[in-house]
Amino acid sequence: MKCIVPWAALLFFVPVSINAQGGRGGQAPPPTTARAAAPIDITGYWVSVVTEDWRFRMVTPKKGDYPSIPLNNEGRRVADSWDPAKDEAAGNQCKAFGAAAIMRVPGNLHITWENDNTLRIDTDAGTQTRQFRFGALQAPAGEPTWQGYSAAQWEFAGGGRGGRGGQSAEPRTGNLKVVTTHMKPGYLQKNGVPYSGNAVVTEYASRTMESNGDSWLIVTTIVEDPQYLNQPFTRSTHFKKVTDASDWNPTPCSAR
Repeated sequence: MKCIVPWAALLFFVPVSINAQGGRGGQAPPPTTARAAAPIDITGYWVSVVTEDWRFRMVTPKKGDYPSIPLNNEGRRVADSWDPAKDEAAGNQCKAFGAAAIMRVPGNLHITWENDNTLRIDTDAGTQTRQFRFGALQAPAGEPTWQGYSAAQWEFAGGGRGGRGGQSAEPRTGNLKVVTTHMKPGYLQKNGVPYSGNAVVTEYASRTMESNGDSWLIVTTIVEDPQYLNQPFTRSTHFKKVTDASDWNPTPCSAR
């Protein structure tokens, strides 16, 4: 399926704290929850639409097939030693389903508010759960996990923050920024292309509305990992909004 994504979806946004706007007389306004402050609604069911990198996403590439990933010498060495049987024996079937790669795995997303300050993303591919926490910027102590610790914030486009008297001059627009750390080492690509436990994953999610009524979620993912990468690695992934869970098909992680 082909989709033309509007250039407006690629505009830069200005980060704004959800509690930054002052009240009358210089007094701070009451705290606002992330759910109440949301400039876009990304909840619901979404299906990934694969319009690029078909041979890397729809099937498992052969060992050594990673032409677009800026691996350094150590990253290539690790990728070239990939052995899915060893991953299976070690219980590491989910290495390609961690936070740095899960959005590229074809499948469905279910996005909900777990509470007023935590967005939850469930994936049917690999049966994974991500939690995007607003207002908390540092990972807690404890063992790393596949999905790591994700600190989230809304970024608002210029304008739309309200006019005088508290009345909105125009609808707010913006996107979601998420920074994930504290991850278990995993794979950027299913054929063993590595990212380390020190990697930092930054994601920007925006929503578009098309003239035909379709809605798209565009997720841009930037992986920074000096241990295995020569430079930040950026990918953009598209999801189309669907009306219900009729195609929801939970499947376990697979190393092959």
